[in-house]
Formats: sequence, C-alpha cells, structure tokens
Amino acid sequence: MRQNRSESLGLLVKQILRDVPELKRLRLSSIDSVEADADLLDAFGSDARLMPHSASVASGRRRHHPQAHEAPAFTRRRIAFCEQMRRLRPDVAFGGDIIAGFPTETEAMFSRSLDLVDECGLTQLHVFPFSPRPGTPAARMPQVAGDVVKERARRLRDKGEAALRRHLDSEVGAQRRVLTERGGVGRTPQFTPVRLAAPVEPGLMLDVAVTGHDGRQLLAA
Repeated sequence: MRQNRSESLGLLVKQILRDVPELKRLRLSSIDSVEADADLLDAFGSDARLMPHSASVASGRRRHHPQAHEAPAFTRRRIAFCEQMRRLRPDVAFGGDIIAGFPTETEAMFSRSLDLVDECGLTQLHVFPFSPRPGTPAARMPQVAGDVVKERARRLRDKGEAALRRHLDSEVGAQRRVLTERGGVGRTPQFTPVRLAAPVEPGLMLDVAVTGHDGRQLLAA
C-alpha cells in the first residue's frame, strides 16, 4: 500500500520539531530504510535535535526475510541508506537486529551478515538465534541445524562486541552532551551510555569529558 504523504513519518517528525520548540532531543528508536522518506531525510540533515542514532537500521531477517534472489538488493539498500545518512550527519551511529540461522541460510549468506556489520558501520548488534514458531511460514521452511545456529549467533555476538569496542575507543577524549538517566548514567546523542562521575537527577543535559570505557559504556570525568 502506498503511504499517504500527509501521514508520512518524515512529516510527523517535522511537525513535532516545529510545534515543540522546547524539545531538546527527538530520537527514532528503530527505522527501516523504506520508511526514510524525503521529509525525514531533510529533517535529519537540518535539525540537530533529531538524534544521530537508530537502534535498528540494518535488520537481518527480522521482519521481511528476502527471498534468495532478493538478498543482494536487500543488502545494497541498507548499505546505501547508511551511507546516505552519514553524508547528512557524519556523527550518526547505527545498531542492527540480526537473526542467526534463519531457515535456508547458507554459510555464504551468513558471511554477508558479518560483512554488513562493517559495511554499514554498525556500532552495536542485537543478535537472535532463530527458533521456529509453530504455525509460521518460517517453521515450514528447511531448518538450519541447531548447533550451527548457536555457532553463528556466537560469531555475530563476537562481531558486535568488537564493533562496540571500536566505537567506545573512538569516543575516549571527546566532549559529549549527555541526557541524564537514573542510576548515574547519561546518554550521548548516539545513545551510547555514559557512566557519570557522580549520580545526578534524571532529565538534565550535561557536558562531560569522556575519559575511558569499560567495554560496555563510556566513563566520564
């Protein structure tokens, strides 16, 4: 079904940013490239209050599993989308949800999932080993052996941990404005967690110096 432009995500985002001028940050938690209409890209490139982060932009086969002949185009679209977003906002960070061992997944197809982490420049992964759900089309497809699914999920998690560490390493020494949360943690515009030097009340915007990381979150002076 063709999306009505008057109901597009981009126009909604623009309206929020226009009508709520006191809003300091607006974040889209998850987006597929097909949802990124021209208005959304325009807002992303022109209003710094729209945060440079998406928790899930280069999804694996979570929602729309491509057929074998569609997979190369599926991958190219996601890579091109990430490149386009980085041209608009070089500081953008992407995460991805990837299912390991989806039915019919070959080793070559899985290798492309690993490559996608690098080619899209993902900073964090949510990895899900496939498990069939009775009554679904995927449950009726040829299944990948359970031990292979677990091994591929492990390799993806290792890849994700390495990607996160590279991102955290790149942030050390930077000055970042964080939005504070409960428990002495703040979030950078890229949604990276920062352990603050001392607990503060949630909902504040603070400028902090990133002094290091513990492999999971940044540490601030």
